[in-house]
Amino acid sequence: MKSFLFSIVLCASLASFGQNLTAAKILEKSINYHDPNGNWNTIKAGFTVEMTTPNASKRTSQIRIDLVKEFFSVKATRDTVTTIYSVNKGICGMSYNGKDLDSITAKEKNMSCDRATLYKNYYTYLYGLPMKLKDPGTNLSENAEKKTFKGKDYLVLKVTYDEAVGSDVWYFYFNPKTYAMEVYQFFKTDENGNEKPDSGEYILLTDEAVVNGIKMPKVRAWYYNKDDGYLGTDTLVDK
Repeated sequence: MKSFLFSIVLCASLASFGQNLTAAKILEKSINYHDPNGNWNTIKAGFTVEMTTPNASKRTSQIRIDLVKEFFSVKATRDTVTTIYSVNKGICGMSYNGKDLDSITAKEKNMSCDRATLYKNYYTYLYGLPMKLKDPGTNLSENAEKKTFKGKDYLVLKVTYDEAVGSDVWYFYFNPKTYAMEVYQFFKTDENGNEKPDSGEYILLTDEAVVNGIKMPKVRAWYYNKDDGYLGTDTLVDK
């Protein structure tokens, strides 16, 4: 009898895990968890990120995002060097230790407008997740998967991108009870568009910080997929 009852409970538990929701529904529930008031599209915020990596000194980045005014800036300090990149309605600006740079002097410092755009896309993408998965050019798989990763159960969404956006394949791992995003992972692809299993990285998200009503990951730890090699950690800090 005990064995029979256990089987019933186990089957019920498996059936309820994720409630057989579509990928689109899971994404909707996760967005409702992270951004319940729909603040992301009009976000105007500043926050500070500290990056620690093996065998390197800490880098502190002060980030400002104003999506309505199409403004982004990042002021990064490591040791005695402070750089500022900004993008204001598509126009970039750069400075090095308080001195504004033109394109020629910027090149001497290994700085460029392309890098300014790269930083803008990087920070707005990662801190705008999972809301950014609604952006044009993002292709969400129809069905979710149920996976166990690092000993925890997750609902997993697979995402690819239009060629103009990117060639990597991403997987997003959501808590099946709260729909909080707790892990993301990406793989590079070969010339045929197939995943390269020993490529890419996974990122573990722990703790949360609330920025303009949005629950953002407080700590992001990066690792290689191929050998679990540790790359570094980004931490949202109060400044």
